[in-house]
Amino acid sequence: MNAAPLAGVELRGPQVTGSLEILTDDALAFVAQLVRSFRPRIHTLLDARREQQARFDAGKLPAFADDTLAIRQGDWRVGPLPDALLDRRVEITGPVDRKMIINALNSGARVFMADFEDSSSPTWANMVGGQLHLRDAVRRTISYTHPKTGKTYRLNADNLAVLMVRPRGLHLSEAHLLVDGAPVPGSLFDFGLYFFHNAQALLERGHGPYFYLPKLESHHEAAMWNDVFVAAQQALGIAVGTIKATVLIETLPAAFQMDEILYALRGHSAGLNCGRWDYIFSYIKTTRSHAQFLLPDRGQVGMTQPFMRAYTTLAVQTCHRRGVHAMGGMAAQIPIKGDPAANAAAFAKVRIDKAREAADGHDGTWVAHPGLIETAMQAFHEKMPGANQIDRASEAVRITDAALLTIPTGTRTEAGLRQNINVGVLYIESWLRGKGCVPLYNLMEDAATAEISRAQVWQWVRHGAALDDGRVISAALVAQMLDEELTTIRGLFGDKRFETGRFPEASRLFSELVQAETCPDFLTLAAYPLIQTTHP
Repeated sequence: MNAAPLAGVELRGPQVTGSLEILTDDALAFVAQLVRSFRPRIHTLLDARREQQARFDAGKLPAFADDTLAIRQGDWRVGPLPDALLDRRVEITGPVDRKMIINALNSGARVFMADFEDSSSPTWANMVGGQLHLRDAVRRTISYTHPKTGKTYRLNADNLAVLMVRPRGLHLSEAHLLVDGAPVPGSLFDFGLYFFHNAQALLERGHGPYFYLPKLESHHEAAMWNDVFVAAQQALGIAVGTIKATVLIETLPAAFQMDEILYALRGHSAGLNCGRWDYIFSYIKTTRSHAQFLLPDRGQVGMTQPFMRAYTTLAVQTCHRRGVHAMGGMAAQIPIKGDPAANAAAFAKVRIDKAREAADGHDGTWVAHPGLIETAMQAFHEKMPGANQIDRASEAVRITDAALLTIPTGTRTEAGLRQNINVGVLYIESWLRGKGCVPLYNLMEDAATAEISRAQVWQWVRHGAALDDGRVISAALVAQMLDEELTTIRGLFGDKRFETGRFPEASRLFSELVQAETCPDFLTLAAYPLIQTTHP
């Protein structure tokens, strides 16, 4: 255990790669200043989330608010964007490990979103090491030598992606750093350390501190982040408005507050992103007490479902009216080696998805794998010859409360239930081992897709949904299939990998999540204590 020589600041994490360079007295003092200023407000906002969900559980449904009508109808625009963020047609995302950062910056994508959140398991080593890797990347000194092959990876001399960083959500804490006796918010830990170490260096290179903000549920949360940005910039003597942040609209409540969120961040806004996977998860979680909102198999809840079309249409209209980017969602496919037909089919799906986004007016999109960048680029080159489509005229479509809540259609199948169980357990097991981004069955899975899997099973059990063969999805049926899927997983990975992995804990946690009386807010909250003892 290390003790920081700062009043009220206690480091409980051991020394890991990056500790000496990142966890300096000045950096910790800066984080502590943010924590003391904003932790109480974060707790208040989290309480407001719970109160709002209680109202939803009692029968209320999300809706556009009357008291912010003036903002929605007002004639205002966000602040000007820096040149570095004008063309974002393809962005790649991934965890903050060293090799990933190098490959992503070299990938040819316009932007790389380095992710401390859903694609990273928040072990102490990952969180501190990720800060070191980003510090080195900003200064162009980062390199990596593969321990087995000896191959060395370095940044290209030019054509590097613009770096954006996603800190953890407001709900997550960093248990290894205490300020005044309590764990610090993971969001302030991630943001504060990155901003402190890199803001000035980024500006010297003609860029700036650019961020993605995850899982916001209200414009009040956006306003809190805006105040964090102002405080951080003032503390380091950087012009207010230098920070630019894109908000992920990945919760159902936030979809009804797009204008309000942009308005709250209008001096620091870089637009909105349609975080499709978390949005589907949030749709389930928000309507968890309403039996009529049962979803079909997760594979059938695509972007052409009416509630998803309404959500993305509203995002494009809102952003363009306010003079800022509307970013499309993630293509989670990865190249399929050894099966040309399956690979061609996967890339065809990506092509169709990205062509639809570009035609709908999105100003860019996300991919999970470098192999998809060219396909996504071509789709946007064809539809978007300029840097973005913010000024493109498009037909105004009125999006109503009912449109955003339209219940998706489809079937519930045994294969879909088994996929949820299998993928849920495999992802949780990987997360417990410190890996938050996992290729499974030719898709790149992160916490968002695992959240859909376990929340969907919870929903089906909770409301006694029926499969297409007539069987009711009960806790007993799920337990039976969980045992069978563990046998399948053992056969897939082999006895040694299965027995040395963390499958018993993962399956037990999955079972607890899907059988809980109330749908748990986040699986990562339940899983976090399990990694603190095994991954310091």
